[in-house]
Amino acid sequence: MGQLFGTDGVRGIPGQYPLVPQFVRKLGLVSAQLLREQWLKAAPAGSSAARRRQPDGNGAPPLILLGRDPRASGVALGRSLIQGFTKAGCVTADLGVLPTPALSYLTPRRGALCGAIISASHNPAEFNGIKLFTSDGFKMAPELEDEIERRIPKAADPGAGAPQSRTSDPDAVARYLDFLRGTFPAESDLSGLRVVVDCANGAASELAPRLLSGLGASVFAIGCRPDGANINRGCGALDTGAMRREVVRRRAHCGVSFDGDADRALFADETGTLVDGDALICMAALDLNARGMLAGGAVVLTVMSNFGLLEFLRRHGVRTVSVPVGDRSVTEAIEEHGLSLGGENSGHIVFRRYSPTGDGMLTALQALSILVRSGRPLSWFRARYRPYPQILTNVRIHRRVPLERLPLTRASIHRAELRLKGHGRVLVRYSGTEPLVRVLVEGPDRAVCQKLSKDIIAEFQAELQAAPELTDETTRSGD
Repeated sequence: MGQLFGTDGVRGIPGQYPLVPQFVRKLGLVSAQLLREQWLKAAPAGSSAARRRQPDGNGAPPLILLGRDPRASGVALGRSLIQGFTKAGCVTADLGVLPTPALSYLTPRRGALCGAIISASHNPAEFNGIKLFTSDGFKMAPELEDEIERRIPKAADPGAGAPQSRTSDPDAVARYLDFLRGTFPAESDLSGLRVVVDCANGAASELAPRLLSGLGASVFAIGCRPDGANINRGCGALDTGAMRREVVRRRAHCGVSFDGDADRALFADETGTLVDGDALICMAALDLNARGMLAGGAVVLTVMSNFGLLEFLRRHGVRTVSVPVGDRSVTEAIEEHGLSLGGENSGHIVFRRYSPTGDGMLTALQALSILVRSGRPLSWFRARYRPYPQILTNVRIHRRVPLERLPLTRASIHRAELRLKGHGRVLVRYSGTEPLVRVLVEGPDRAVCQKLSKDIIAEFQAELQAAPELTDETTRSGD
C-alpha cells in the first residue's frame, strides 16, 4: 500500500487515492476503533470510567471533534469520515470551518476521544488532507499512524449509506477565542497599533481580524474572503508580498500572514520587510529568558533554522536543541527536554506554556505583546541578528528515489559541504506534503551558495531521470 501518512497526516488531491470516499470512510473507522482501544487501556480496570467506555456501558458514546478549512472538497471528505466514525460507535461534533490549533485546544477540554481536521494547510486549493489529534490535543504519534496503515487493508468499508451520528458544539469558537485572549497580558491591549492581517483566504479569515480588533488594534484585513478555491492563492504565509505591500500602503506598525489552517504565522515590520519564524523565535526567546520564563534556558529549532540565529542565541546565553524538520519533531523535543519554546523558520512556533502545537494566532499575540511591552518597532527586533545567506530551492518531481540510491547527487552534496568548510551547510530532502525535493545551501557568501545549489540540482535532476523505476519508495520526510 505504501506509506499514507507524511509529516502532517494524509494528503493528496480529493478524488484520487487516498482521498477517495471508500478509503476515507475506512480511515475514520479504523482510527476511531484504534483510539477507543487506547482509551479503554488508559482507564483502570473495573473503574466507572472503564465501564462507561465499554461499547455496552452506560455512558454516552465517545465524542470526536471535526473541523476543516474552507476548501470546497472539505464537506464531502468530512461526510465520509463521519460515516467511518459512526460505524466505530462514536458521535461526531462537526465544528465547521476552524483553525487546526483550535481543534488541538478543544479536543482535551471537550473530553473527546480525538480531533480530526480536514486541511492541506499551506498547499494549493486542489489539495486536501486529514490529520488526527489524540485526546490530549497532540498530533497522532507515528506508531499509531503505522498501526492504522496496517489495519486499513483488512477493514470493511462502512458504505456510503452508513448513518452519520452528529452533534453540535455552538460554543467551540467562542471558547477558543477566549483562550487566545487569555494569553495576552490582562493589563495591556493593542490600542493605537495598526496591523495588516492576511488570513490566506483560510480558516482564520473571520476569527483573526475579530481577535485583534477586539484587543484594540486597527486591523486592515486582506485574504479574508474564502470561496472554496482561493485558499493560499497569492496570499498567506507562503506568499507574503500582498501583506508586505499593504503594510507600507497603510503605514501600519506591522503585518501578519497566516497559512490556510492558521497553524503558522509570519510577520512584516513597519518597512514591509519580512520577519520570518527564526526572527520571531529569537524575539520570543530573548524576551522569555529576560523574564525568567524560558524553561531550561533553551529553545528547539529545526535543521532549517539559520546559522546566524544559532550563533546569536548562544552569545546571549540561550542554548538550542536541533531536530529534523516538522512541527511534530519540535513538539516531541520540547516534551522530552521540558522546554517552553520551539519552532520552525516557516512560522510554526510552539509556546508550550499555552499549547502543545503550533498556533498562528497565538504566535501573533505573543509577538504583539512583546512589541507593546517594549515600545520598540518590529524592525529593531528583526535586525538584532545577522542571518547567513540561505538559498532554498524547491524542485518539482514526479517520483521519489531515496537519496542513498543517487551516488552522484550525494557526491555533489559532499563537494558542496567541503567547499563551505564548516562555515555553512547543505540539506537536501524530500517534502512530506508535496511532490518536491528541497535543496538548501547556506553560508557566508551568497554567490558561492547559489553556485553550489545549482550544481546539486543539476546533478539530482540528471540522475533522477536516469534512475530505474522503483516501487513503494516513498519516505516520511519533512514538510
